[in-house]
Amino acid sequence: MCLAVPARVVEISGKRATVEMAGVVQQTSIMMLPDVQIGDYVILHAGFAIEKLDEAEALRTIELFQTMEGL
Repeated sequence: MCLAVPARVVEISGKRATVEMAGVVQQTSIMMLPDVQIGDYVILHAGFAIEKLDEAEALRTIELFQTMEGL
């Protein structure tokens, strides 16, 4: 099973971005999203940002993940 998670872009350098999700910061490829900007939310899968995500939807998804932590 694969899981894609939302993350917020905090820095961009060429075709790589630093993203933050739940306090975890990591590098990811943004080569599939040439128009991504700092502050955008993206869906991460296997080290790649594969889709931009509306902020409201990203926050709703993050909230759902947080409720699952308590299960």
